[in-house]
Amino acid sequence: MEPAASPHANAPVLRVEHVTKSYQTRCVLNQVSFTLAAGERVALIGPSGCGKTTLLNCLGGVDRADSGSIQLHGASLENLSSDELAALRRRRIGTIFQFFHLLPTLTAFENVELPMQLLNVPVRERRERGLDLLARVKLAHRADALPGQLSGGEMQRVAIARALAHRPALILADEPTGNLDSTNGENILDLLAELSTELHTALLMVTHSPEAARICHRTLHMRDGVIIKETLAA
Repeated sequence: MEPAASPHANAPVLRVEHVTKSYQTRCVLNQVSFTLAAGERVALIGPSGCGKTTLLNCLGGVDRADSGSIQLHGASLENLSSDELAALRRRRIGTIFQFFHLLPTLTAFENVELPMQLLNVPVRERRERGLDLLARVKLAHRADALPGQLSGGEMQRVAIARALAHRPALILADEPTGNLDSTNGENILDLLAELSTELHTALLMVTHSPEAARICHRTLHMRDGVIIKETLAA
């Protein structure tokens, strides 16, 4: 799937300004700045250890930056308490991991339903929305299957449905195809592109793979904690 025209001109969902992060004496992020608009897909590429996952953790509220500003829908993460940050993360952010992170004792449907339960979405709406998302990722027939009964590609599709279930403004994807074969990986990328466009959800995808960046409107190239250049989709 080719990326659609970039919606970058829209008001940003995510604004990152001069973010720095160090661990002891090692600077991991150094004055990182960029924006991300609703419906826009951006790839973050760079070698291992360059700061990609640390940046994702700061954006997702899992870790806090030492300085700079991260604003999600106008809320500055650095000004939020731990409880406020957790609430914002539950409502506004969806995360997709390389190793799926599905709860093994819950069915596919129950995994998708969980983020909505945490937000006290009514039971009927949870069921309708969850089953609809499983149908969208072509897994309605596997709603009652446990993760251990699913293939890698199926588990990642459930993870995508789960990440979108609470209708977040931002999806953070950390190597979402890194644990899949090439065919399943391509299918997952196309599905992410399709759903982010349809639902107008911003997507930031960390990847080692230039091939994975093909679904994105822009690519940010990172090295030694610095964004060294930005390229636009051809």
